[in-house]
Amino acid sequence: MTNSLAIGIGLVLVLALGADQYWLDGQAALFTARKFSELVEWIAFWR
Repeated sequence: MTNSLAIGIGLVLVLALGADQYWLDGQAALFTARKFSELVEWIAFWR
């Protein structure tokens, strides 16, 4: 991964989180974090 690609991806993530915070009060980020937590628990169970 090149530096410019990493910076671009980071910038897109920051903008997406900012837009979520502005328009949805952070609900999309919270939903994603909860689902990721469920996924980690499910994977740990099958390990």
